[in-house]
Amino acid sequence: MSEDPVSVDGPTVDGGLPPTAPRSGDRSPRLAILKALGDNTRYAIYLELARSPAPRSTAQIAESLDLHVNTVRPHLERMREVGLLDVRSESRRGVGRPQHLYSLAADAPSLGLEPSPYPTIARMLLRLAAEAGLEPDTIAAAGRDQGELDARPWPAGAPPVEALMTELDALGFDPEVAIEAGVDDDDGVATIAFAHCPFAELAESNPSVVCALHRGMVEGFLAGIDGPCPVSFHTLVDREPCLVEIPVAVGPPA
Repeated sequence: MSEDPVSVDGPTVDGGLPPTAPRSGDRSPRLAILKALGDNTRYAIYLELARSPAPRSTAQIAESLDLHVNTVRPHLERMREVGLLDVRSESRRGVGRPQHLYSLAADAPSLGLEPSPYPTIARMLLRLAAEAGLEPDTIAAAGRDQGELDARPWPAGAPPVEALMTELDALGFDPEVAIEAGVDDDDGVATIAFAHCPFAELAESNPSVVCALHRGMVEGFLAGIDGPCPVSFHTLVDREPCLVEIPVAVGPPA
């Protein structure tokens, strides 16, 4: 999509308000924002920052979107100019220039992409669960109930690994799968890694609760798709973290 040049520099208006601080009824700043987001790369950057629980550096954003930092940097600056982003500097250890950390501006117009209040609710519920001293199996059972509910819309006979990959992707885990054949070449193991954990911040503070819930969801979903099966779930604190191993048939059908 092409973009008309929009100037956001110059003198302030109406008593000192900069162009990025719109008055009620003034549509020009909002138009500049919408034009800025008309670029596919800037829209992707906005989504990445909208779902991030913490400010992110240029390098982190570039890595997440598989782009070069020199491609991302001018887009970030453009979004900052029109009032979409805030930026702060963070000093690095040792030598080197401070890195810039970007987040959504507090007064950025609502575009329906900003984080919801659910993380706050989740943090409170996690604290209550931890204080209650719930056993991991009890927590996983709640996850299994949810997983079985999530499996209900899937048709009978749906491929379990493909279905689970789709479900994890919809939840924001960016799953990656590798299948290794077994000794007899008719069975094997599918290893699904979670390239991005949408609950990472919560899991780091309380992995016993969050990872148990996630394990239960995976077990319940697979049980709802294809019946109970052994699942090896690696939590955040395992040596090989954040993945699940599932037995699969890899040979020709009988």
